[in-house]
Amino acid sequence: MARIAGVNIPKEKRFVIALTYIYGIGDTTAQKICKKLKINLGLRTHQVSEDKLAEVRALLEKDYPTLEGDLRRKVSSDIKRLIDIGCYRGIRHVKKLPVRGQRTHTNARTRKGRGVAIANKKKAVK
Repeated sequence: MARIAGVNIPKEKRFVIALTYIYGIGDTTAQKICKKLKINLGLRTHQVSEDKLAEVRALLEKDYPTLEGDLRRKVSSDIKRLIDIGCYRGIRHVKKLPVRGQRTHTNARTRKGRGVAIANKKKAVK
């Protein structure tokens, strides 16, 4: 396994996809990195030379200073700040509800968790 930015990236996946295992690098950023360093998008991680891996490490240190642990800390501290000041988004984080305006009457199951049935609820007789 190749180790980039403190993360073991899988060797059997395409290198572009393997780069997305690093927190803070998505599909678009991974493709930009490969194009900038002229790495073929079809290559698997184990087919990429050690020289190219070193170039990727150097590029990430230079152009993307906040990745992995630093970025996770920054995101969590931003959320903590919202909670501390008591703004609407902070309250939504505390209540574990959707933060960005999505509806909650239906849906929002990912954020709210499994639906729980209410015991002994009688149906209205017509």
